[in-house]
Amino acid sequence: PGNIVLTKSGAKLLDFGLAKPQGLAASGSAFSGIATQASPASPVTREGTVIGTFQYMSPEQVEGHEADSRSDIFALGAVLYEMATGKRAFEGKSQISIASAILEKEPEPISRVQPMTPPALEHVVKTCLAKDPEERFQTAHDVKLQLRWIAESGSQVNAAPVVRRKRSRERLAWAAALIVVAGLAAVGWLWKRSAWSYDAPIVTSILPPEKGFFALTGNEGGPVEVSPDGKMLTFLATNAEGKTEIWVRDLSQHESRPLPGTEGGKEPFWSPDSHSVAFFAGSKLKRVETAGGPAVTVCDAANARGGSWMSSGIILFTPNTQTGIQRVADSGGTPETITQIDPNLHTTHRWPYALPDGKHFLYLAANHRAPSGEKNGVYWASLDGKPSRLLVHSVANAAFADGHLLFLRENTLMAQPFNPENGTLTGSPTPVVEGVLYDSGVWRGVFSASQNGVLAYEPGGSIAQGVQLEWRDRSGKQLGNWGGRESYFGTAFSRDGSRVAAVIGDPAADLWVYDLKRSVRTRLTFKPTQMSAPVWAPDGSRIAFTANYGGKWALYSKAANGAGEEVLVSEIEGATGTASDWSRDGKYLLFDVLANDTRRDIWFLRSDQSKGTPLLRTPAQEDQARFSPDGRWIAYVSNESGRDEVYVTPFPNVGPKWQVSSEGGDIPQWSRDGRELFFLRPDNTVMAAPIAEKDSSVEVGTVKSLFKLNSPAGIFGAFVVSPDDSRFLATSSAGGESGAPLTLVVNWMAGLKKQ
Repeated sequence: PGNIVLTKSGAKLLDFGLAKPQGLAASGSAFSGIATQASPASPVTREGTVIGTFQYMSPEQVEGHEADSRSDIFALGAVLYEMATGKRAFEGKSQISIASAILEKEPEPISRVQPMTPPALEHVVKTCLAKDPEERFQTAHDVKLQLRWIAESGSQVNAAPVVRRKRSRERLAWAAALIVVAGLAAVGWLWKRSAWSYDAPIVTSILPPEKGFFALTGNEGGPVEVSPDGKMLTFLATNAEGKTEIWVRDLSQHESRPLPGTEGGKEPFWSPDSHSVAFFAGSKLKRVETAGGPAVTVCDAANARGGSWMSSGIILFTPNTQTGIQRVADSGGTPETITQIDPNLHTTHRWPYALPDGKHFLYLAANHRAPSGEKNGVYWASLDGKPSRLLVHSVANAAFADGHLLFLRENTLMAQPFNPENGTLTGSPTPVVEGVLYDSGVWRGVFSASQNGVLAYEPGGSIAQGVQLEWRDRSGKQLGNWGGRESYFGTAFSRDGSRVAAVIGDPAADLWVYDLKRSVRTRLTFKPTQMSAPVWAPDGSRIAFTANYGGKWALYSKAANGAGEEVLVSEIEGATGTASDWSRDGKYLLFDVLANDTRRDIWFLRSDQSKGTPLLRTPAQEDQARFSPDGRWIAYVSNESGRDEVYVTPFPNVGPKWQVSSEGGDIPQWSRDGRELFFLRPDNTVMAAPIAEKDSSVEVGTVKSLFKLNSPAGIFGAFVVSPDDSRFLATSSAGGESGAPLTLVVNWMAGLKKQ
């Protein structure tokens, strides 16, 4: 802090006189170079000292190891701690005692020293001060995004009469923090009252589990859900060990806790009495008591798209991506379909929401072939089978709370007075929150509300919008950006590395090719529809992909130079499919198929055939298969253990398999020589696993972490490896890390009443 000088033009960092002298050895004790260091009472660096100001040194520097940028992040954390508390993070009467504190002790919690500190800031500082460099933020850019989020979200607290998310980089977070923490104290008091008497919304943040992150989006996500009594939250999250489970947060407690037996679960929702949580896992609909006990299976649900629990003891759910809404008793039984899809209008009914009268419900009806169709929207329906009624045009889920229909208009949460018994809207829609996260891949907004004024949501835009592609080396160093900010749904290198194919568009997409040498891009398809990631032919002449032309998913190929029309390669025997790889000899094409009975399976197509053959078909989900360079093996992802892991098995005669990942894995990709397998860990860390063949088997070496992506959780095709293994093309969101807190609003209706 003594080297940070405040001026009229801003803060300036002075004294770079000892910026890591070249002759400093990495080995040996750090104490050997601190004989002339400043005293603990006056921590100012003297000219000629070797390492830096002692009170702000990282553990690896104290131990004499090589320092890197993460050491600077530790020092920044120590400075932030001192700014927030007025005292140093690590203190002692001598350098030895300070070193001991740095290596072995944790600083006193900021909230204990300064109770008004926002929890989000304390989380940032604690992460910066992690003893293990791998557990800290990996770049200063990550820290900046977190601090910016704290500063910007602070403006929500002061917004009246409606809670809005405004951008104000100049605004300091400290003043907002006082209001946020005061809101936390008021939350418990308000819950004890039968009716709201406070006349303004109270806003605060809910942090993810310690060293973990929320998993709110994607096909396997679990958005936040507020319990009907407004006292608890449930959501999907991954802990520090990479284990993904359903979690609950009692809002009167400081910490969230996982529900045993929910590993691999998704899309949780509450029972009417707020005592149980239902969820989907292993192609089943299940329920579990929040007080403890085993999860109980209710019925089958192959690839669900949402559920809701009615007060009458009926659970509504969508069992697959292109089916109607079904009902089943919460005690179990045979499901009954209650909404019939008109194929001339829609291809899916999803995200049912039970209304409080126990007779009616809401759901989203949409068309994959026409995502912006005029009949797409939120519908009001009845259990007695009467015709459904279109309420509002939208391509997202809806909810009902405090006499209002809540729905998304782009990324703004709207509220309009609504009678749930007769399905009529009155008045005009009013904005409640600007900037709610929208998962365009599954048509779902991340928001939920109780019937007594509690609203929870994840701030953000669309997870498929505003994504930047950037070049990274193996250490994670950014080598530059590539392309514009687009809605990317998968990229792929040609074998020679000269071109990149990309599927771009939201929600309907087209296929493009980028010439890296000439910096020119060419559009190959002109019939926007749902489309999967591209796959290059070995000679670079054609690109394979799956698309939903005419309401039926199928494999197509297109000349890479844009000549001619798309060519139908093979029909897909399932609801959807995704092309995944083309063998180096051009004889086989791998793709996965979503089947109603077995979830996703891996298929292959021979070049001399027009019909695919199942390769891996089990009750578990298998997908994302990739050929090894010699074609003898495939790497793929399976959730047979309860979560996604990467495996290797022989091809084409599938036999024994070897597990590569141990803490979850996704997006496997082979190195050029087949001796390494890259994949993505659930915490968005790119991993590298050495692979060796021995006696017709595979040996997996020590898996190493390379770098962490700055991508929202669940984004499709988060990274690809260049053919020469020299660099990675990775997605980067504009500050949308999965570790960002949820926003909790108490008494959100007070804002509407003032308008």
